[in-house]
Amino acid sequence: MPGESEPIWALGLMSGTSMDGIDAAMVRTDGEAIAAFGPSLSLPHGAADRAVLQTALQDWERLRRTESAAARAEVEAAVTASHGAAAYRLMLAAEALPEVIGFHGQTLAHMPEEGWTWQLGDGAAMARGLNRPVVWDFRTADMAAGGEGAPLAPFYHFALARRIGATEPLAFLNIGGVANITWVDPGKEGPEVDGALLAFDTGPGNALLDDWMMRQTGAPMDESGGVAAAGTPHRLLADLNSAGAYAARRPPKSLDRNAFALVLDRIAALSTEDGAATLTALTVETVAAALPHLPAPPSRWLVCGGGRRNATMMRWLDERLEAPVAAVEDVGLDGDMLEAQAFAHLAVRVLRGLPISAPGTTGCPAPTVGGRLSRPS
Repeated sequence: MPGESEPIWALGLMSGTSMDGIDAAMVRTDGEAIAAFGPSLSLPHGAADRAVLQTALQDWERLRRTESAAARAEVEAAVTASHGAAAYRLMLAAEALPEVIGFHGQTLAHMPEEGWTWQLGDGAAMARGLNRPVVWDFRTADMAAGGEGAPLAPFYHFALARRIGATEPLAFLNIGGVANITWVDPGKEGPEVDGALLAFDTGPGNALLDDWMMRQTGAPMDESGGVAAAGTPHRLLADLNSAGAYAARRPPKSLDRNAFALVLDRIAALSTEDGAATLTALTVETVAAALPHLPAPPSRWLVCGGGRRNATMMRWLDERLEAPVAAVEDVGLDGDMLEAQAFAHLAVRVLRGLPISAPGTTGCPAPTVGGRLSRPS
């Protein structure tokens, strides 16, 4: 292991709530600054894996019960194996082996109001299989300390803001299954310093829209936002379920993928186009509702996650927000791999005993060191 102040290569794994596949990426970091970006890959879920995950997502309450231990173990083994395969493929392509792997696992449920979260995946088994140290179970310690357990990427966003040379406050907007924002002041000494970060889930991202498209057309998404562009948003946006009430709540706050699933029932009578427009506008409006919560207006918005490919969503965000909106590629970053890179970066922080969450990111009472480290034996 290099000296503790030296950057090392780390590999991060992420499968988000959209459940489209596994991202794997390598980053060279000391847990504070980003020294270099390494290779990456995206491994789409096969039909069998996707079916297993969708069933688990729909039936997680049964899997959680004691009598379902065997079924739970089977799903967890499948998740661990698929992530391990992605890591192994990337390691074969890399010039240097990672010193540590950050394994987020697959979220089945996230219930901060109950102090409970569930990410499927066995980091100890992965460490044995890949013969590398693995950091996993990133959220439990934060929730035990009184935090929301999410979002966790903000400490990496702080490092990225420094890397791109930002000098004014800016916002990273991740639009995955759920949308979340990180407001960053890059002038602060570090990410755990008071006032450096404010992060929270803003509301639905792509999950509702993807589910609507699958229900209406069998397509997994609204490709490039073309269906929404042909429709008209329904004016019930302000009170669709509790989305409006959630958007008005002060952070810290975080969401489960299915937090607003009943919205789909509320718009069932709409045309496919109007429903897509309504759900796209719901994402945009709940992002805009984050503005009053921020310490200062962002100088710009950098968008990552699948939502940045939705031209309609990006156009409506640009019209609605009060600063320029652009994909993170505009500043030389990889929007597909940013979250996988984040867990590589966080793994190094855990390895070195540095906090991965703070009051401004998850609402924990003090900067918290999380994650579980499993070494190969």
